[in-house]
Amino acid sequence: MKVLVIGGGAREHALCRSLSQDPAVTELHCAPGNAGIAQVAAVHPVDQLDGAQVAALAGRLGAGLVVVGPEAPLVAGVADAVRAAGIPVFGPSAAAAQLEGSKAFAKDVMAAAGVPTARSYVCTTAAEAAEALDAFGAPYVVKDDGLAAGKGVVVTSDREAALAHAAACERVVIEEYLDGPEVSLFAITDGTTVVPLQPAQDFKRALDGDEGPNTGGMGAYSPLPWAPAGLVEEVLETVLQPTVDELRRRGTAFSGLLYAGLALTSRGTRVIEFNARFGDPETQVVLARLRTPLAGVLLASADGTLDQLEPLRWDEGAAVTVVVASEGYPAAPRTGDPIEGLAEAEADGTAFVLHAGTKADEDGRVLSAGGRVLSVTATGADLAEARERAYAAVDRISLKGGQHRTDIALKAATA
Repeated sequence: MKVLVIGGGAREHALCRSLSQDPAVTELHCAPGNAGIAQVAAVHPVDQLDGAQVAALAGRLGAGLVVVGPEAPLVAGVADAVRAAGIPVFGPSAAAAQLEGSKAFAKDVMAAAGVPTARSYVCTTAAEAAEALDAFGAPYVVKDDGLAAGKGVVVTSDREAALAHAAACERVVIEEYLDGPEVSLFAITDGTTVVPLQPAQDFKRALDGDEGPNTGGMGAYSPLPWAPAGLVEEVLETVLQPTVDELRRRGTAFSGLLYAGLALTSRGTRVIEFNARFGDPETQVVLARLRTPLAGVLLASADGTLDQLEPLRWDEGAAVTVVVASEGYPAAPRTGDPIEGLAEAEADGTAFVLHAGTKADEDGRVLSAGGRVLSVTATGADLAEARERAYAAVDRISLKGGQHRTDIALKAATA
């Protein structure tokens, strides 16, 4: 099978790495890719938001499967264009991707499906926002209704800051604060059958101790030794399957990756949000533990045969990923700096480096090209070993002004 992956971040590098190790994949392509992806796939320039361009490229390559990584192309209808060209595609339609593209749409679906989530108000004016904030009280949770690359949510006890965020958005969802630890649970679905993956936890804040501004994610780990027994089965029954069934009932069947962001609250499991694609950086650790070849799983989603799939096989050990970000991230990331030590980081075979924001210059040097630059990932017999290996690899990498958290998976590994 020839596979084309759309996107150019660490999530797509993780997907490409797993697909490159699948003996069923005879050719691997990625568009637009990055400097790291270019080591395992042929990369192609493309406007990833242009469905006609993507479909034409897939046709020229003779792709038997297109995997759409980021949310923006999905909401823009890229998967629809590829499907219309008769090519199997992993990723939901634009209509189904509104589950991520609109927080208000997601809340409506959850209400209809009886999915447990936070109480909320949809607000379009300053007066409505102020009323909603006062109804719930602090800490305030204000979410941009549209796509915001993982940075559209403000959680604050500062009412003025909450109002300012609401004012900067056309429409917001304001909801009650959910206490308790957060869990990311991915599931692959063909619109009927739902196959959950292993849960993970990511770290959104820029600084150690969950301090500093919100980011796209500074690290992740899997498994979660503290998670309650039966969590995956509970979420499949109360969240994932009802959501997929409700979307199918509405005529907007969801096939692809359904990502449930969960809070394990004092009152039970609640959905914080849905995403319509693999999460970054959780994908890096989840795929590092997946032993079932990936291409067949994604193709079964695309062609509606997930019910025929053998149960997924998982590594019993653990995986940890640490994000190396550029100086100034997330406010004003600096780019164009050379990255040294990449080969050394992978030399002993216990860790691997996934590129997020990188590019190669004319001399073949790898330069930083974004806020989150690398996801340094390691596996081990347990979280402590995986964590030690990941940080040892991070220490071998040099990026001027580079920053990373030092406490990824620390509590879980030492509990």
